Amino acid sequence: MQQSTLWIFLCFILAACTNESKIVQNINIHPIHFVDPFIGTGFHGHTFPGATLPFGMIQLSPDTRLPGWDASSGYHYSDSTIYGFSHTHLSGTGIGDLGDVLLLPFTGEYEDGMTARFDKADEKATVGYYQVQLKDFDILAELTATERTGMHRYTFPENANKKLLIDLGHVLQPDWGHKSISGSFSFGEKAIGGERISSGWANDHRVYFDIQFSQEYRLEFLMDGNEKHTKMQPKAKELKAILSFPKNAENELVIKVGISPVSAEGAAKNLAAENPNWDFDIIQKDAENAWQKELQKIQIQSNDTTILTNFYTALYHSMLSPMLAQDVDGQYRGMDKNIHQAKDGFVNYTVFSLWDTFRALHPLMTIIDEDRTNAWMRSLLRKYEEGGALPKWPLASNYTGTMIGYPAASVLADAWSKGITDFDTVLAVEAAVFSSQYHPEALAELPEPRKEQVMPIHLKYIDEQAWIPEDQVSGSVSYGLECSYYDWCIAQMAKRIGKTWTVTKYMQRAQYFEYYFDTARGFMRPKLSDGSWQTPFSPYFADNEESGFIEGNSWQWSWFVPHNPTAFVNLMGGKEKFAAKLDSLFIVSSELEGENAPNDITGLIGQYAHGNEPSHHVAYLYHFADQPEKTQHYVDKILRELYEPTPAGISGNEDCGAMSAWYVLNALGFYQVCPGKPIYHVGRPTVDRATIQLPNGNQFKIVVENNNPSNKYVKSVTLNGKALEDWTFSHEELKNGGELKFVMQSK
Repeated sequence: MQQSTLWIFLCFILAACTNESKIVQNINIHPIHFVDPFIGTGFHGHTFPGATLPFGMIQLSPDTRLPGWDASSGYHYSDSTIYGFSHTHLSGTGIGDLGDVLLLPFTGEYEDGMTARFDKADEKATVGYYQVQLKDFDILAELTATERTGMHRYTFPENANKKLLIDLGHVLQPDWGHKSISGSFSFGEKAIGGERISSGWANDHRVYFDIQFSQEYRLEFLMDGNEKHTKMQPKAKELKAILSFPKNAENELVIKVGISPVSAEGAAKNLAAENPNWDFDIIQKDAENAWQKELQKIQIQSNDTTILTNFYTALYHSMLSPMLAQDVDGQYRGMDKNIHQAKDGFVNYTVFSLWDTFRALHPLMTIIDEDRTNAWMRSLLRKYEEGGALPKWPLASNYTGTMIGYPAASVLADAWSKGITDFDTVLAVEAAVFSSQYHPEALAELPEPRKEQVMPIHLKYIDEQAWIPEDQVSGSVSYGLECSYYDWCIAQMAKRIGKTWTVTKYMQRAQYFEYYFDTARGFMRPKLSDGSWQTPFSPYFADNEESGFIEGNSWQWSWFVPHNPTAFVNLMGGKEKFAAKLDSLFIVSSELEGENAPNDITGLIGQYAHGNEPSHHVAYLYHFADQPEKTQHYVDKILRELYEPTPAGISGNEDCGAMSAWYVLNALGFYQVCPGKPIYHVGRPTVDRATIQLPNGNQFKIVVENNNPSNKYVKSVTLNGKALEDWTFSHEELKNGGELKFVMQSK
């Protein structure tokens, strides 16, 4: 049965039958048919619809938007013009980069600034595949990918003058400082190699490529910006090549592109190893099979196609990064900018959006992918060894210094707490402790303009006086709260290797969150050097540079004490006052104060902001006030209202799977409030049934009785027949397999 036919068949059954749940349970649901790569490409989701493999190096996708915040992935659903198809993209970030090696097929004569228009009805995306009709040239463009290579199939009109633009000067967000540094070509009979160097969020980003064609090409001319050249230029800042192909050859032109972070030779090796032939359909099918294998790690059942689509698209988005950053021969570019040869099975990865992903994506992967989790931990530690500090947001062998604190400590501690320890645990403690301290000299020799942001002066104040004074450095409260949690993570790791002094020191630092709590106002609040509170103060005020908070305000940040919620409840004045304050969060006005309120504060329910990660654990804090029914109420509201199967269906930046992983875990009915503490809190499942295929061969099954939108409250929940009196279960219990059973009710 064709994919499209099967999809229609499934949808018809799911929508039309009155006893849907029983019917769905008897259908072998293929997860790939419920993935819609266009979800999140509208609003501020910043996802891309192009072809990629799970955690692959290639993200071959159309670029429709270059300037502005919503150009972060190069694509926005509201656009109808394509600049071309580039081979690397970020999924859901709030800053843009990549967009390397752009290709645009066309007919007729080349014009500077050439683009192609398209209609949404002529655009399609599925796992590992993208297609669009370029209506200006009447060309059908199709894209697919392997891990390290992209494959294009362009079907031209009969007897057309087949042309191709290769643009090495193309960048995303040029208005944000992203620029091309240089590009070069090396021309062969049916192949072109070369290098592209750019500078943006990643200060020194190098991509090498090898492009092969199914037909002989002719170099028409080169362009450097607006200057035309008929002779080869060794290097140019904004280099373009315009090629033509025989008019009497086939209408179908197939192009294969291998990329490498190391060399053009490495790109050629990647291409030879992964895509030696010219069968586009086989590569597409292989991509589809790769996605099917990964997505089947969690099999769900539901009589609601919205839930099926949201769930499997969210799981898909959770498997796009961290990205592979190593050639097939084991060579990779390190954080020290040198080329290294991987040994003993080491695999290098990049694009760790750690501040976003430590909360849900990495905890999800500890459940379904222990091997990659171990590989990621080893990769983070190797970056420490090569670069001098644990990274916050490593991108293409660059320290970007983006976001807060040292979140790598969280993912290391969480993996370790769950028995995932195929990495140097002693080195992990050393790296986390060193990265928690102020060592500006450690990165001094790196040619990184943002290196000071990896170890910002905030860390100096934590060591010297416990709190970070807002009159000395901005973002003090966000840094203080996050670092208190990371310090708790360090203490947990140190405890496991008997580092008693380190445990004592970092458990003390883990309590520093108390310095920021104003008991009179009931909020976390910026404190000055003399210990007084900053005035004026409003919990609604948001400004990254002026408020003491990063990407949020005091309403949203005041709840970030995931490692010690019991102490925080007491600080608030007890469970009754804590719950009342938490109630207020969800019902107060959603208006923000401040002319420069960050765009990231979206998905608002009152002042709860689901579109940004600091709020993601907050609904579960009702558990610590003995009011789990309110957790269930708000989790249900978030799942149903803030995730939709539409381009605008993600309520904020997707952030490399962070938003989507939250959906996956919560739709299954549980969430980890504190990574590093291997305990899951029960919420409100929206799936009817689920089976998680665990790495050890066991299965963890979820069964939900009386499940429908009206029955959003949990009447009872049992694990292997035993009631969960405290609404929690452990990761060890999950790993052992069994059945988590919910009975739902309307009250």
